[in-house]
Amino acid sequence: MVKLNRRQFTALAGASLLTTPAIRAHAADVTIKLGHLANEENSWHKASLKFGEEVARLTDGRVEVQVFPNESLGKEIDLINGMQLGTADMTITGESLQNWSPMAALLAVPYAYLTLEQMDEVAAGDIGTQIKEEILAKAQIRPIAYFARGPRNLTSNREVMTPEDLNGLKLRVPNVPLFVKTWEALGAQPTPMAFSEVFTSLQNGTIDAQENPLALIESANFNEVQKFVNKTEHVRSWIYLTISEMTWGRLSAEDQEAVTQAAETAQQYERELFLADEDRLTKALQDKGMTFVESDKAAFAAQAKDAVLANVGDEIKPVVEELFAAQG
Repeated sequence: MVKLNRRQFTALAGASLLTTPAIRAHAADVTIKLGHLANEENSWHKASLKFGEEVARLTDGRVEVQVFPNESLGKEIDLINGMQLGTADMTITGESLQNWSPMAALLAVPYAYLTLEQMDEVAAGDIGTQIKEEILAKAQIRPIAYFARGPRNLTSNREVMTPEDLNGLKLRVPNVPLFVKTWEALGAQPTPMAFSEVFTSLQNGTIDAQENPLALIESANFNEVQKFVNKTEHVRSWIYLTISEMTWGRLSAEDQEAVTQAAETAQQYERELFLADEDRLTKALQDKGMTFVESDKAAFAAQAKDAVLANVGDEIKPVVEELFAAQG
């Protein structure tokens, strides 16, 4: 038996540690890069990591998913273009796909879905299937799971229970014509503005209010310049975990099935995280002094309906009419 002195043992141990990553690097037959815009704390990112873990487990390491948050692989539209050219593999995207697939606009229509359950029925039902099929056919991108997004709520320094309470309210909105027209119909004075300008504009009184999901309300510290979170929940939406059809085509049938199963697990995991996070955000904003107001969503939806129908694209108008009709 050969005895090693401490220096020899340390050298051998170091060499074995150095070779371990190389062995792992060659273990996967296929590497898939998943880039997205969310940060590491976001439920989309955590679900993406879960997806990668499941893919590795189900393929015995043949397929590796590398996840890149914070737009580190590129912005959403750049990744979509890359997926169509075969230079990018996966991203998380939603209504941005309406540039190719008009039905993708259905992911974010004001008051089309009054509850999370209604949204799930659509996303997982026949309409959701039609949206996914059109995205695949027209954009060459395959949706394999969907994640919930926090509903958009209105913050202000006065309670907003009904549309009448919006009278004269100067409200920042993103530069989306459908959103602008809808808020005008509700009685507010919507002002398109870059998100980076919102805090200062609220602080100096250029605008009175803004609307966003709770996560952005918290991260932007709007509690410092706004007293109320009015639960208008005017836009409920979802977003897809997607894979390039070119990347999908390079996978074996067995690995495609593994990716599909992993996506289902990631979707369920994201939903658990999403619900827990909405509860946490509500408490956090209350602890920071904001008061939550149960706005009359039915009244808002009724008044918004005509403006929404007048400003959605002709391709999706019949579906939006059907969604409103289903609400009774």
